[in-house]
Amino acid sequence: MSSPRQHDYSVQVTWTGNLGQGTRGYRAYARDHEISVPGKPTLPGSSDPAFRGDPGRYNPEELLIASLSACHMLWYLHLCADAGIVVLEYLDRASGAMRETPDGGGRFVEVVLQPSVLIEAGPEVSRAERLHEQAHRLCFIASSVNFPVRCVPSTRIADRSDE
Repeated sequence: MSSPRQHDYSVQVTWTGNLGQGTRGYRAYARDHEISVPGKPTLPGSSDPAFRGDPGRYNPEELLIASLSACHMLWYLHLCADAGIVVLEYLDRASGAMRETPDGGGRFVEVVLQPSVLIEAGPEVSRAERLHEQAHRLCFIASSVNFPVRCVPSTRIADRSDE
């Protein structure tokens, strides 16, 4: 058996919110930043609008939920392909709840994934839905967080008019 491989990732976050005074005061700077990885489009980031952020930019909380959702989806598609289940559509309306703490910090208390999947006729729906449990166990991101990540899937079987 081969030893486990390590995968390393590097991301650059650059603060772009200096309005000329740096951080001389809490209201003196923007929370704007750019998230970049060489060779990929830059993501515009900010804080949540509740914390003086720009609502037109991605905030860390949204990106955490997106990471959980995308990781689950990628594992699910892999497992379906291996099991001979043909996925035709996949849409997840994921949500998360973060609670502030008295000291001004906070933490996520739950994320709920709600994947809606359209599969080709043939396999049992229950088999396709069970693969969500395995995808959750294998998801790198879900295995790394210290709060519950629930998955509430719905699966539809395509009829000829869906294809």
